[in-house]
Amino acid sequence: MSKDGAVLSALVEALSNGTVKVVDLTETLRPDYPVIALPPQFGQASPFIKEEISRYDEERGPAWYWNNITLSEHTGTHFDAPIHWVTGKDLPNNATDTIDPSHFVAPVCVIDCSKEAAADQDFILTRDFLENWEKEYGEIPAGSWVFMRTDWRKIVSPDNWTNVDADGNAHHPGPDKEAVEFLIERDVMGFGTECVGTDHAGSFGWDVPLPCHTLIHGAGKYGLQCMTNLDQLPPKGAVVIAPPLKIEEGSGSPLRVLALVPA
Repeated sequence: MSKDGAVLSALVEALSNGTVKVVDLTETLRPDYPVIALPPQFGQASPFIKEEISRYDEERGPAWYWNNITLSEHTGTHFDAPIHWVTGKDLPNNATDTIDPSHFVAPVCVIDCSKEAAADQDFILTRDFLENWEKEYGEIPAGSWVFMRTDWRKIVSPDNWTNVDADGNAHHPGPDKEAVEFLIERDVMGFGTECVGTDHAGSFGWDVPLPCHTLIHGAGKYGLQCMTNLDQLPPKGAVVIAPPLKIEEGSGSPLRVLALVPA
């Protein structure tokens, strides 16, 4: 057996004997799953709609069960491609059908901001916070995903996951411009979060609005949002598998995000 074949065989063995476990980082798509709402003058994303075609009944189909589904590319746990944002619209290989598929398997660094987010739902991830993380765990490797762990599901009300207050203002954590620039300097694969968007909820009015979308996608990098179970990942050492659907000129897509984690 070749050396490369031995590596893959060892991975299969590790998965079967439990020395490497698979952690599902994906929320379940369902009709009541919230989608981000834009100001009313803009177009809106469709919620997830599931319509039964047949379910083992004689009239519609006696031996099979299936559904039609309607949803936005950016519903549930989903991937953002560079073409999603105006800053990435002219980049090569910027859509879900043209991105190099080797980019869909990558190591991940998990930045634990759960205590900070619990104390302040408008917590801002800064460059200083990232540099302090590196002092403890080492430099963020090029080509790695960086996930911001907030344990969001444990913080916000299950009836108001987007965390919109009585005045209609959303509140959730995210990185500032300098933090995003630092990640681009590190040449990361992309940035991921458990919240409804990769950007801080209040960043629409910043000097560089929505810096994660504006700068990350302008640099040809990717986003993941609406993840869960980031508390099951180590700060370093896990590998993420995150291939979006191969939609022609797709700006993104729902997907099943999996992590391979040493037990």
